[in-house]
Amino acid sequence: MTSSRPHQLSRRGFCLCCVGGAAFAATGGWLTPRQAYAEARGLVSLIKDSAATSPIKTYKLRNNISVLEGSGGNIAVLTGPDGKLLVDAGIGVSRPQLSKALAELGNEPIAHLINTHWHFDHADGNEWLHTAGAKIIAHENTRKHLSSIQRVEDWDYNFLPLATKAVPTEVFAKEHHLKVNGASIALKYSGPAHTDGDISVMFAEANILHAGDTYWNNIYPFIDHSTGGSIGGMIAACDANLAAANNDTIIITGHGKPVSNKAELQEFRDMLAAIRDNVGNLKKQGRTRDETVAAKPTAAFDARWGQFLIDPGFFTRLVYETA
Repeated sequence: MTSSRPHQLSRRGFCLCCVGGAAFAATGGWLTPRQAYAEARGLVSLIKDSAATSPIKTYKLRNNISVLEGSGGNIAVLTGPDGKLLVDAGIGVSRPQLSKALAELGNEPIAHLINTHWHFDHADGNEWLHTAGAKIIAHENTRKHLSSIQRVEDWDYNFLPLATKAVPTEVFAKEHHLKVNGASIALKYSGPAHTDGDISVMFAEANILHAGDTYWNNIYPFIDHSTGGSIGGMIAACDANLAAANNDTIIITGHGKPVSNKAELQEFRDMLAAIRDNVGNLKKQGRTRDETVAAKPTAAFDARWGQFLIDPGFFTRLVYETA
């Protein structure tokens, strides 16, 4: 990601996951801890400025489940007498807009929060949501990352650990099941995909699946190889979600248009696989990363998928790391 598109910071739904490290390339790679923390604070300030004013759009689905778009990753909300359950927390400074959107869905208190993974734009709101009453649930690797300093190479900075109360208290390794507001909710570990802690969340009776950041709708995804992500893992996660879905399943995306379906997820999966193969073939020929980017292995997909913050060259570099 280059610094030539700063205006995109103000777009609704901006997410920290979409920021590449090239914006700070002048720092010369690895930073001292003092420099890294200063760089993180500067970038987070930009993101908070955007999130603080970004509007929240609500999509009402079925069985008292809605999606909120506009604070980092897309947030699912289940309402009912047991209290509100949220899937992902967004960015903390969106609290006023999120609180208003949540209040418009009903007067139930906030009771549960599920983090689909550890990234800032999905977990920064953990602290205020916990204070509001949420018990936080996540994969064990998500708790690990939120509890310690994390460096993401492609963003060229470190994340500091969250406050203790913002860290998930209930974690699992493979699967976890809840019964909330009459809904049977299945949490399943995807294996290393976007990160090493991604989970899907299936609302069984409603036939609604939240895929987290293993699915970016009509945009190239970020793959965080610094914390275990890989192109092969992303494809495997898509395959698992496709197997769990049918033609009536509503699929909530991590980023992009929030409300999707099995056919669109299949197109995303096939795009990932084709680019993985293209990049892999170039690597087998001995092409360097820059030579692979220059060969434009994403060209057939750029018109549809390459028009947002992860541009074709950046996505090619991400795939090259793990293809």
